[in-house]
Amino acid sequence: MDKYSLNKIDPSVELRSIAPPMGSVPSPPSPFQSPLSFNHKKSAPPPLLISQSFTLTRTPRTTLCFPLRVSSSSSSSNNPVDTLQSASDVVRGFYDGVNRHDLASVEDLIAENCVYEDLIFSRPFVGRKDILIFFKKFNDSISKDLQFVIDDISTQDSSAVGVLWHLEWKGKEFPFSKGCSFYRLVVGDAKKRQIIYARDSVEPALKPGEMALTIIRGVTWLLERFPQLADRI
Repeated sequence: MDKYSLNKIDPSVELRSIAPPMGSVPSPPSPFQSPLSFNHKKSAPPPLLISQSFTLTRTPRTTLCFPLRVSSSSSSSNNPVDTLQSASDVVRGFYDGVNRHDLASVEDLIAENCVYEDLIFSRPFVGRKDILIFFKKFNDSISKDLQFVIDDISTQDSSAVGVLWHLEWKGKEFPFSKGCSFYRLVVGDAKKRQIIYARDSVEPALKPGEMALTIIRGVTWLLERFPQLADRI
């Protein structure tokens, strides 16, 4: 071999002598597979053993029945309060009897010791007898063409009723006839709802307007300086 033989070595021969033989080194694991699971064989799960058998049974459904209590009509009819006229119906009947000039139908609607205040009079009417005498005079002074017309009436309370009303002459509103009334009712010994107290306030024919405030202010000024005058009012 000459001195230049080393420089003429075939590169393929040198690579064969350096590269390891095929199959002598294992290939690296895949990046998608764990090294611990490489060439690992998955074992089958152990068989499921049932050591005891059981049977499902259906529990019968239990239905609870409660008796429905229905009050009989006979028991409710024994309560005298249920058979009474409502307070508003009693007051409506009072106006209806006065409009028809039928004071006989009004008599049972008024309690024996009833107090009736009409604010155009200086004193109230006390007792059924005096009240009926007043309404007889009232009916004798007018004709049946003049009628009370109820504009509004309260219906929720069983012992108190408020009424807004006016008078009409043959269907036309009578001048200066607007009014409001209050009625207190009780259940008397006869087991009937009757009027025990009434007050009427009627629209005045003369309407002073703001002059009324001046009059009230003047009267108040006098009473503050001469309180003894209050005993004479």
